[in-house]
Amino acid sequence: MRITVFGIPNCGSVKKGRDWLDAQALPYEFHDFNKQGLSAAQLEAWLQHTDWQTLLNTRGTTWRKLSETERANPDEARAKALMLAQPSLVKRPVVVSDQGLLVGFDAEKWQKVLAK
Repeated sequence: MRITVFGIPNCGSVKKGRDWLDAQALPYEFHDFNKQGLSAAQLEAWLQHTDWQTLLNTRGTTWRKLSETERANPDEARAKALMLAQPSLVKRPVVVSDQGLLVGFDAEKWQKVLAK
């Protein structure tokens, strides 16, 4: 099974997810948003499997640093533009595998989907 983890290395949820994958001896590739960015094609592919509200991280520091105008009443188009401009606005980690898409770290859900 091919697994790609998208995120930033210093994110606590990403660290937990990577530690979990290592503990399960599941090989994965890591895509660092800070170094490799996020393409529009990748974001669109994720949006085929989940909604923008799930992907947009409104709890993080990057969101809080946005102006009130930028945070007010986001819709799909604005959310996509914000996530492409600042990939740290994507809820992390995002895991793409042969089994589908996972957003955020949830050990129980990951066990059901990835540890088959």
